[in-house]
Amino acid sequence: MGIEVVVEGLTKSFGKQNIWQDVSLTLPAGEVSVMLGPSGTGKTVFLKSIIGLLKPEQGRVLVNGVDMVNGSERDIMEARKLFGLMFQDGALFGSMSLFDNIAFPLREHTRKKESEIRRIVMERIDVVGLLGAEDKLPGEISGGMRKRAGLARALVLDPQIILCDEPDSGLDPVRTAFISQLLVDLNAQIDATMLIVTHNLDIASTVPDNMGMLFCRNLVTFGPREVLLTSDLPVVNQFLAGRCEGPIGMSEEKDAATLAAEELNGYGQGISSANAPRTVVPQLEPSPGLPVRQGALRRRERVMSMLGQLPEAARTAILNSYSPAAAGGGRP
Repeated sequence: MGIEVVVEGLTKSFGKQNIWQDVSLTLPAGEVSVMLGPSGTGKTVFLKSIIGLLKPEQGRVLVNGVDMVNGSERDIMEARKLFGLMFQDGALFGSMSLFDNIAFPLREHTRKKESEIRRIVMERIDVVGLLGAEDKLPGEISGGMRKRAGLARALVLDPQIILCDEPDSGLDPVRTAFISQLLVDLNAQIDATMLIVTHNLDIASTVPDNMGMLFCRNLVTFGPREVLLTSDLPVVNQFLAGRCEGPIGMSEEKDAATLAAEELNGYGQGISSANAPRTVVPQLEPSPGLPVRQGALRRRERVMSMLGQLPEAARTAILNSYSPAAAGGGRP
């Protein structure tokens, strides 16, 4: 089972530029979470702060008793072995075959024999659907295959926490759908805690148990997926609808004068229609033959226990999503 990740009061700046401040959330053990946000809101910086590759100025990240911000370098390095990190571009070595790329962490961080390394690597290659491509170079395969190879490499050390940085970037809708299904299947098979950074709404609406959003140097929200997907916050509405009108501008948040002008031009009417009840699409199920996601079972129990604390629209969506299972059919 995956490990819970607790983020408390995290604040990160580069020079005088504040990226985000006072971010607090918990990634529940074994569940899949997504962090949304417009480009430039520090989503990748957030991932790197969780694993200890960047040092926030304030706050802490607790992983298995280790503070990834303030702990000793030795403790952080040890805790980092619990993570698997899938980079945007796969971050593969161009001169190495896929096999050698995927084997690299095992050769670098373990003393396993080559026969054992081969067994592990081929298992992971099979999991991500790349059997037969292990001898190819990264430049000889498609972007989607490079993504899957990067994911296989993230899996070879049996991580309990997997961080995925925009797994959909550069992929067409069909390949994005394959990656989405692969992530769900992976969670069903290894029960790892997963955090996916993306601005792809197809992944965000169908894959995770929990969703958050970064905007304007703050965590707008984080919690069960239904809370964000039914939210009436203007920034969430704009992002989910993909509209120009709203707080999100081309490079950063819009100023008050621009928002006021939009309101005068009928933006208010657009927002009220956007605030109509939004359909929450069902989560993806694991592929046939795979086990039920244990994270989904734990998530159901957790969310039902906090139902009374959630907004009415989110409560309704949660109850609707679980009603087929309550009647003896559908997903758990």
